[in-house]
Parts: sequence; structure tokens; C-alpha cells
Amino acid sequence: MALGYVLAVLATLASGSGSILESMGVRRAGAYGGRSLDLIALRRQWLYFLGLGVDMLGFAFAAAALHRLPLFLVQSMLAFSVGVTATISAFMGARLRASGWGALGVGAIGLILLGVSAEPGPAQALPPQWRWVLVGMTVPVAAIAVYSRRHHHVWATVALAFGAGVSYSVVGISARTLELPDAVWRLVLDPAAWSIVLNGFTAAVLFAMALQKGGPTGVTAIMFTTNTVLSSFVGLVYLDDHVRDGYAIAAAIGFVLAIAGAIAVAHYAADTRQKDLAATPAGTRV
Repeated sequence: MALGYVLAVLATLASGSGSILESMGVRRAGAYGGRSLDLIALRRQWLYFLGLGVDMLGFAFAAAALHRLPLFLVQSMLAFSVGVTATISAFMGARLRASGWGALGVGAIGLILLGVSAEPGPAQALPPQWRWVLVGMTVPVAAIAVYSRRHHHVWATVALAFGAGVSYSVVGISARTLELPDAVWRLVLDPAAWSIVLNGFTAAVLFAMALQKGGPTGVTAIMFTTNTVLSSFVGLVYLDDHVRDGYAIAAAIGFVLAIAGAIAVAHYAADTRQKDLAATPAGTRV
């Protein structure tokens, strides 16, 4: 089980770092705050694709961890990549007020409580029809992208980040329930494998669109909060994940602290960024 924790930590670091690299790529491409079609310019930004590569490496670590640890534990640790993103952003010059760092600490405590409350064990197999439902989740999530292309208010950013979180949670659920066959080529016959590919692609597109409209810390906070909540619920209710005996209260407190901390970090980071932009002459903004 120790290897599972190591893999989950590596996945967390990779996810947080990948978010920063992708955000830098979006800004260097001049796509930030523009139209969705402006994202085509990302094809010339190696930083963005490096970020995607780091994210894919993080997914590989997470998928390996999911074969050793319950979904709700791995996903809650991945949610801490919000803290990784915020910390890296701070080292790069972005300012986060003391209240934001405090909120980050509260969220970290909550995630730790969630992590120690999880009972390791194998996942319950999903019936074939439910695996196809996971594949079909790409349709309603893609509809969010269509809606957000036509709207530019703040809720469009929230919807995109939420949709990315839903897709990533489906990826996690699919990875948790994926049964590795003796012959690798048989993976093409498994709906869970298709779900991972299609939902992963959809999540990456929505995440890029969300970064175009909002800051990396706020977008990442919404995405991973959605991912953690939805994945934990499905894991506990349908995949036979368990809370350790005697840890139910700790798990409940951890859940509240983790969600509250993530939302607060997103708020303080967005508020700081808006003040910085307001204080910067228009000709010098990047």
C-alpha cells in the first residue's frame, strides 16, 4: 500500500505542475480572454503540450495508484494539486493573501483526514451497461463547451471547470473499474478503456477553455473539487469503497474542510488576480 501512496503523491505533483504549464501556454498563445477558436494557436506552444504530457504522466501514476487504493483516497489526494498550483504560482510571482494560504492549509487538513479515513480494497465491478453510460457522459459534458463558447460571463468559466471535473471523475471511475486483460489488445473491447480516452480528451478541451477565461488556481480548484466530490460519492455508494471503522466523523469533517478550503482558495486567488489586473496598465498586461 505504501507504493500506492507514493504513486498518488507523484500524481498530485504532476497534476498541479501540469496546470501551471498549460496556463502559461494559453497565455503565451494569446488565447487568454479570447474566443474558443483562438485555442488553435496552442499548436505552436510547446509549454502547453508539455503541461498535457505532465498531466498524462500524472494520470498514469493515478491509474496505478487506483489499483492499490480506493478511489476516494486517490482522488482526494489529487485534489491537493490545487495547493501545488497555488504554491508554484506564488513562486512565479502571483500573490496570494495570508487568508488564501490559511484556506489552503484548511483544505490540506481536510484532504489528509479524508485520506486516512479511507479503507483500501478492490473496487466492485460495474455491469457492462454502466460502463457504456460512462462512455456516454462525453455528450452532456461536450454540451457545456458549446454553451460556454457563446457566453463570456463568469458562470461560463465555472461551467467549464465543473464540466472538466465531471469528465475527470468519469476517467477516475473508469480507471478504478478497468480490468486489465492478459492480452493488451483486448483493451479496445473494454468500454472502460474508451471512457478513459474520450472523457480524458473532453476534460482536456474544457480545461483549456476554462484556463482561457479564468486563472489557473480558481479553475483547478473548481475542477478538482467537483472531481473529488463526485468520485468519492460513486466510490462509496457503487464501488464498495469504505471508510475505516471509527473514522466516519473524521471523514465527514475532512470532507467539509476540503471543499471549503478549495472554494476559499479559488475565491482569494481570483480576487487577488483581479486586483493585480486593475492595478496594471493595460498595455503591459500579459
